[in-house]
Amino acid sequence: MISCDVTIKNNVGLHARPATFFIQKANSYKSSIWVEKEDRRVNAKSLLGVLSLGIVKGMTITLIADGADESEALEGLSALIDTGFAE
Repeated sequence: MISCDVTIKNNVGLHARPATFFIQKANSYKSSIWVEKEDRRVNAKSLLGVLSLGIVKGMTITLIADGADESEALEGLSALIDTGFAE
């Protein structure tokens, strides 16, 4: 199990369209992946879970992955967030 912290850079945070891109990317990995904000942890492959965190621009979240491709999963998801979802 590995984790990394990332800061949300896009204007709308992880809402609607960016959240959908994030979840699609998370689902492309075999590992179990979670998003953690403060004391809440949700499945990164669940749209409702990710949206329920209310993640906005400037917020730092923790990505956690556990499985065969955990390193690739965190690298890919971090890179997606760093691009600002191509806004």
